[in-house]
Amino acid sequence: MSNLDINEVLLALQAAYGEAIQLIGEGSQAALLIAPDQMLDVFGVLKTNEFYQFNMLRNLTAVDYLEYMEIVYHLYSLPLRHSITIKVRCTMEELTIPSVTKIWPSANFQEREIYDLLGVNFTGHPDLRRILMPEEFTEHPLRKTYNFVGNTGEKR
Repeated sequence: MSNLDINEVLLALQAAYGEAIQLIGEGSQAALLIAPDQMLDVFGVLKTNEFYQFNMLRNLTAVDYLEYMEIVYHLYSLPLRHSITIKVRCTMEELTIPSVTKIWPSANFQEREIYDLLGVNFTGHPDLRRILMPEEFTEHPLRKTYNFVGNTGEKR
């Protein structure tokens, strides 16, 4: 999606949702930042509105910034052949956001991976459990605060 198109998306969505949506970054790094309490409504519009038609969740990941966690959604419209990046931030004290599995079922395993490796809870997820680490493992190894202790007992 070109910068002009992403600005059109922003203007249309801001008219409906106000300050719950912001444009962050610029150029090819531009993205929409959406408040967690509005994200399901906005995602529903982005998927079903004929102007957007973001019917494919291409990728879902998360980034640990120590002060907050940013969940990153890469959406694609197959009929209109355009894409957009959406970010949702949550505090490290409240690592909970709604699941998007009802909107894009392909989010199932991606949300489980983020839960397992970074500790973000997705409310409404149909089967939120570890996917890579053993069930008895209590840590989240991709967090910046995770301390790996090697076989020698030394911290790396």
